[in-house]
Amino acid sequence: MPGRGLWDNALHVTIDMQRLFAEDTPWHTPSLGSILPNVVRLCEARPDRTVYARFVVPANAQQASGSWKAYFDRWNMMTGDVLDPAMLDLVEPLSSIAARGWIVDKSTYSIFAVPGFAERLAGEQVDTVIMSGVETDVCVYASMLAAVDLGYRVVLATDALGSADPKAHDAVLQHLVPRLPEQIELMTTAAILERWKR
Repeated sequence: MPGRGLWDNALHVTIDMQRLFAEDTPWHTPSLGSILPNVVRLCEARPDRTVYARFVVPANAQQASGSWKAYFDRWNMMTGDVLDPAMLDLVEPLSSIAARGWIVDKSTYSIFAVPGFAERLAGEQVDTVIMSGVETDVCVYASMLAAVDLGYRVVLATDALGSADPKAHDAVLQHLVPRLPEQIELMTTAAILERWKR
C-alpha cells in the first residue's frame, strides 16, 4: 500500500465532465450522473490540485485535422456550427468548484496533447496523476497511457469513472490496466481520499 509520501505531489485530473456528455445528446454517457458524487468528492478534497479537462469541438469538420475530419463528418451535429456552446460547460456543481482549479480545453482524446500541459506538470513537480471522469475507454484511457509514457504514476478512481459502453469500461479496468501494475493503480474514491491529505 502506498505511503503518504507518494501522494505529496499528486494532481487530480477529471476528464470531460461536461453537459455535452451528461445531457441528451448523441454523446450521452448515462453513467456520468452516477459517478458525479465521487468526482465532486475528489474535486472538493483538493480544489487547488485539480485539473478539469474539457473536450472542445471544431466549428465544422473542415476545420479539423487529419482523421478528425472524418470523425466530425460522422458527428457533424456535434460541431460548433450546430452545437450550443453552453454544452461544452462543466456540469454542476463542478463548474462552480472549477473556479478554484485549472480548466484545460483539449481537442483530442488525451489531455497530454495540449501544448504546455506536460511542461506545467513537470514544473510543479507532479509525479502522480489521479484520474476520474468519462469515458474510461476513450479520453481517460488515452490520457492514462500518455501519462504512463511520460513516467507518471497513475491512480484511477474506479468508482469515479464511466463510459457509454459498460463492456468497454470493464475491459479497461479488468483486463487492460492490470497488465501495467507497476504504473497504474486502481483505487476507490474513499481509498484515495484517505491517503491524499492536505
